[in-house]
Amino acid sequence: MLTPILLNSDQGQRVAVAIRNRFADATDGACREAVAGILDRVRREGDAAVLDYCRRFDCPVMSQDKLRVTPEEFDRAEGEVDGELRQSLRFAAERIRRFHERELEDSWLLTRDDGVVTGRLVRPVDSAGLYVPGGKEGSTPLVSSVLMNGIPAQIAGVGRRVMVTPPGRNGLVSPALLLAAREIGIDEVYKVGSAWAIGALAYGTAAIPRVDAVVGPGNQYVAEAKRQVMGRVRIDMIAGPSEVLIVADDTAEAAFVAADMLAQAEHDSQALAMVITTSGRLATAVGAELERQLPLLPRADIARVALADRGLILVADSLAAAIDLANEIAIEHLELQVAEPWQWLPKIRHAGAVFLGNWTPEAAGDYVAGPNHVLPTMGTARIASALGVETFLKKSSIISYSRQALEADSGHIRRLAGLEGLTAHGNSVRVRLDRG
Repeated sequence: MLTPILLNSDQGQRVAVAIRNRFADATDGACREAVAGILDRVRREGDAAVLDYCRRFDCPVMSQDKLRVTPEEFDRAEGEVDGELRQSLRFAAERIRRFHERELEDSWLLTRDDGVVTGRLVRPVDSAGLYVPGGKEGSTPLVSSVLMNGIPAQIAGVGRRVMVTPPGRNGLVSPALLLAAREIGIDEVYKVGSAWAIGALAYGTAAIPRVDAVVGPGNQYVAEAKRQVMGRVRIDMIAGPSEVLIVADDTAEAAFVAADMLAQAEHDSQALAMVITTSGRLATAVGAELERQLPLLPRADIARVALADRGLILVADSLAAAIDLANEIAIEHLELQVAEPWQWLPKIRHAGAVFLGNWTPEAAGDYVAGPNHVLPTMGTARIASALGVETFLKKSSIISYSRQALEADSGHIRRLAGLEGLTAHGNSVRVRLDRG
């Protein structure tokens, strides 16, 4: 299936560039115009446009009065989800909450000797829209995304948390999604998906009031819609297809490496699943394991395309070279399946999340480890971070002067204002001091 590629010591940069080109290829530029048209219609026509798209792509019988999930639907969902799933949702929610509580920032003040007070006021956005993928017609409800989006917003203190997710053809949302929403205190849920959901959140309609921030993963139409409304609302990131890069030495288990590559490949036919190893033996064994495990997967057709188009098995001449290449790629999920993973962690500069050791599959991070699974993709881990509490917080500067302090600083203020040609700035200081 995948033939190992041997890397010379001078090939790392070229390989990184080639992989970054794969990132670029994964973004379908053709959808940009379509999304612009969808957003324009939602902005101008509101619910009429949202309903038209929803009927065409998800639920043919959707009506405006059914867009919002009712209390009765929430109650019915409670009885349709088995106790074991409920227990797992609560287990995951507690782990995620415990992790993200450490991220909460406090306001702070700094007082100078002359009485000037400066500081930072930390406040949450008033409202946040949480996009939860559901697949076509709500066929693959991602309950983990409900928790990963909603819990950090809750900890931040966001007053209004709104969830949007595509409905099934029957006009209903998966009971598991509703149970997850109720578990974390979300009761405002709308049955809309794709770019028109992002448009409704950004512009607002009669049925769906606008929000201040939009977060959560989705397909290329969701990502492009978030790109186009960015600035009107705050967004977490523009995420592409899922990615994993596994750095492995000769202590790694080929079955583990292959299983983790397939765990990413089954997401999407454009997913990137890669391994860089220092062992030619392991590289060959991983290829054989992929052949063995792939036919056993229900989503084998998706994973097969992803591996054929974007999968890679690379053989590096040293772990140092493998780590250097991983930093150049700046992957979403980076696994270190090596003998001493903690020894190499300080060398990692760019990754959305790092998974240490043979017993730490990326799937643990998707569900119950605690850190957020909404992560930067397409090389943006060089500049971006995972979704977290800070995504929903904004900071205001605090400044308070006394007359004496302004008098002491006035010369500097007026001198700098004069240099910049902003005489009114300097005058605003002089006027105060001239009034005795």
